Amino acid sequence: MPKTYADLVREAIAIAGEITPSELSPKMGSVVLIDCREPEEFARGVIPGASLVPRGSIESAVARAGLAQDAPIVIYCASGARSALAARTLHEMGYTSATSLAGGIQRWMMEGGTVEVSNGGLTAEQADRYARHLMLPEVGEKGQRKLLESKVMVIGAGGLSSPAALYLAAAGVGTIGIVDFDLVDASNLQRQILHSTERVGAPKVESARRTLNALNPDVEIIAHRARIDASNAESLLEGYDVIVDGSDNFPTRYLINDASLRLGIPVAHGSIFRFDGQASFFVPYQGPCYRCIFPEAPPPELAPNCAEAGVLGVLPGIIGSIQATETIKHLLGIGKSLNGRLLVYDALDQSFTEVKARRRPDCPACADPDSPPDLVNYDPTCRV
Repeated sequence: MPKTYADLVREAIAIAGEITPSELSPKMGSVVLIDCREPEEFARGVIPGASLVPRGSIESAVARAGLAQDAPIVIYCASGARSALAARTLHEMGYTSATSLAGGIQRWMMEGGTVEVSNGGLTAEQADRYARHLMLPEVGEKGQRKLLESKVMVIGAGGLSSPAALYLAAAGVGTIGIVDFDLVDASNLQRQILHSTERVGAPKVESARRTLNALNPDVEIIAHRARIDASNAESLLEGYDVIVDGSDNFPTRYLINDASLRLGIPVAHGSIFRFDGQASFFVPYQGPCYRCIFPEAPPPELAPNCAEAGVLGVLPGIIGSIQATETIKHLLGIGKSLNGRLLVYDALDQSFTEVKARRRPDCPACADPDSPPDLVNYDPTCRV
């Protein structure tokens, strides 16, 4: 006869054992306490000191945490069933001191145990929206709150900026600025997924605002219908945590580079050409700047824009997504950034090549932190 769920729970308890609320109370602070419920349950109340690791993620999360095999681990759920099965799984992985809280959080509360609302200030709707972030130990409540408090400026509302802005908004970056002067054109729609057919002729920044607000009403969109230049760059960029460079020309990229050095704001760089793309992340004075890698712009005839050379429609989706990834990692302080590395993508070969880059001691832009470059309007050759 097949085993029932109750049979499996009883077997798990026999293997991993249980700890009662009264036994757990004096050990609080000396055990690793794991809540294996789902994020929406976690948001309604949690035993103080517990970390959210949903049942389906517990094996990989505990392994990544690097806990000792004999670490005292207590797992709880609503009533003690899911946590018993999770504790058994950890025993099978070699975590011999893992056990389950008898009766779960329900018994804990019935016996007078303290429960706190642990949503990091998130509303119930936000806890649901960002549930998959809350499951990640590298993000969690603290990280999601950090994203909601962050500010990112996106330069342009075109091919690269479209996927970057969409994913930043979806992730819950609280304030997104967008600078663009153009109107939506039918030829944009092949790659600029912020826009739609019904918005042809509308200002791109307004179209972008509507799309991003529809995706996530948590996010404040600050739209600037303007061309970024030497006269307004600092005022537009000041106060932001990261700049996402979605521009399509060298003069603007050099201007953004200089402004980032003056303001101390990192830049998530991306560029595309026909079937090729590049991405990097420039942290002022902590690695190379854009001019360290590209000391001089190529002649205009060798660097046509998309309107002149064409571009594979999906290419900006790939590079823009990388820019968004680098931005989110930086805001959260996780992972290894592309600072000091240029990632080159070939869509035809479906290949990535990494090029190491170093800060140049003779770089005219970043050689001297005490003397950041003046902001100037570059001509097409990127000279004043």
